[in-house]
Amino acid sequence: MSSMATGFSRARERSIDWTPYIIGIGLGVLSWIVFVVVNNPLGITTAIGQLSGGVATPILGAEAVTSNSYWAKNAMKLDYGTLFLAGTLIGGALSAFATGRWHVETVPTVWAERFGSSQVKRYIAAFAGGVIAMYGARLANGCTSGNGISGGLQLALSGWVFLAAMFATGALTAFILFRATRT
Repeated sequence: MSSMATGFSRARERSIDWTPYIIGIGLGVLSWIVFVVVNNPLGITTAIGQLSGGVATPILGAEAVTSNSYWAKNAMKLDYGTLFLAGTLIGGALSAFATGRWHVETVPTVWAERFGSSQVKRYIAAFAGGVIAMYGARLANGCTSGNGISGGLQLALSGWVFLAAMFATGALTAFILFRATRT
C-alpha cells in the first residue's frame, strides 16, 4: 500500500463530525470578522463574476471584456471576494479530507435512482442549474451568502425574505424532481 493510500486510510479513521451548530457558529464569527476587517458582508458571486471576466479576457480580448458594463464595473482583482472564493474551495476540500468523506462522485446515487446514471445528462443539468442560480444571484444583487447569511445577520427584511423564498423554492424543486412516482 502506498504512503498516500495509508495516509488517506488514517484520515478516514480520525473522522470529524461537523455538526450544523459548529458551522453556524463559525459562519457567524466569520461574518463579524469580515465586517470588522474589510467592512463588507460575506458574498461570493461578485468574485465569480470578476474571475469570469479575467478568464474571458484572453479568449474574447481585453476590449470586449472592458466594453461589457458588468465586467467594466467589476474588473478582475485580488480582493476580499477573490480570497473568500478561494478559501471556500480550499476549505471545503480540506474539510472533506479531514472528515474522511473525500471521494469523487460523478453521478450521485439519489440522481441516478431518479434520472439514470448518464454522466452527460447529470453534467448538463448541473451546469444549467448553476447558470440559473448565478443569474438569479446577479438579478437579486447577491447570493445565498450575501443576501441570506449576511442580510439575515443584519436583520434586513430582504435577507429574511430571500431565505424564506430560497427554502420554499428548494423544497418545491426537490418535491417536483424527486417525488415518488406511482406505479
